[in-house]
Amino acid sequence: MLYSDLTVAAKRAAFRERLRSGELLQLPGAFNPLSARLIERKRFDGVYVSGAVVAADLGLPDVGLTTLSEVAGRAGQIARMTDLPTLVDADTGFGEAMNVARTVQTMEDAGVAGLHIEDQVNPKRCGHLDGKQVVDEPTALQRVRAAVTARRDQNLLIMARTDIRAAAGLDAAIERARALVDAGADAVFPEAMRDLDEFAAMSAALDVPVLANMTEFGKSELFTADRLRDAGVALVIYPVSLLRLAMGAADRALDALHAEGSLTSQVEHMQTRAELYDLLDYPAYSTFDAGVYDFSLEGHHHQ
Repeated sequence: MLYSDLTVAAKRAAFRERLRSGELLQLPGAFNPLSARLIERKRFDGVYVSGAVVAADLGLPDVGLTTLSEVAGRAGQIARMTDLPTLVDADTGFGEAMNVARTVQTMEDAGVAGLHIEDQVNPKRCGHLDGKQVVDEPTALQRVRAAVTARRDQNLLIMARTDIRAAAGLDAAIERARALVDAGADAVFPEAMRDLDEFAAMSAALDVPVLANMTEFGKSELFTADRLRDAGVALVIYPVSLLRLAMGAADRALDALHAEGSLTSQVEHMQTRAELYDLLDYPAYSTFDAGVYDFSLEGHHHQ
C-alpha cells in the first residue's frame, strides 16, 4: 500500500549487489509512477527514468528545456512507488560542476538508486540525433568528479555517459570512457554504439558495468538481451518504449472514436478496471481503512 516498503538505502545496496553478480539487468523506462509498478509486477530488474520521456510528458522536445526540479520531482514520484532501483537520466547535470553537485544531491534526496551525467555541450540533444557536440575531456571529467564528490551515500551509482562515439569514433569513445572511470564513474553509458562488436570492445576495455541503450528508431539495432549479455553488457535500458506504445495505442483509439462513434472496438485492448485495481492494490487500502475506522469507544470513557 502507498509507497515502497524498502528504504532508499536498501534499494541502492541491492542494485550494487545485482550489478556485481554479472547478470544482465533490464530496465524499461517508466513514463509515470503507475507504469513503474507494472515494470515491477512483470519482474524486471529496475526502472529507468528518461529525460526524453520527462520532456515529452510535458509536451517538450528533448533539447535541454527541462529543469532539475522537474526531472527530480518526476524521478522521485516514480522511485517511491516501486521496490526496484530507479536509474535516472540527469542529462549534463543541468549546468557545470557546481550545478552537477547540486543535481546529485537533489536526485539523492529524490530516492533514486543511480543517475547518469553526460559529456554533451549544454544544452544537450537527444543522443540518437545528429549534430551533437561534446565538451572537452577536462570538462567531462570535472562533471564526474563533482558528482562523485557531492554524493553522500556511496551506494548511489554515478554513471558517466559519453556521446563522443558519433563525433570522433569508437577509439575516442573507449579512451574517453576510461578517463571517466579514472575520474570516479561507477559505470559507463556509451551512447549510440553501432553494433555488438562496439559494445564488446567497450565492455572489454573497462572494468566497470557498461550500459546499452536499446531505443527504437535510433542508431543501434535492437539487440536481444542474450546477445547483449554475450557482448559483456551489464545493463540495458528501453527508455521511451512504454511511452511510445501507450501513445501509439491512444492515437489509434482516438481515430477509432472519430470513425466509429464509440470505443467499443478498443475495449479489448484496454487494461481492465480489475487489472488497474489489482496493480494499485485496492484491497490493502480497504484493509487499512477498516483497521483504522472499525474501533469502539467502550472502555475509553472520559475520567
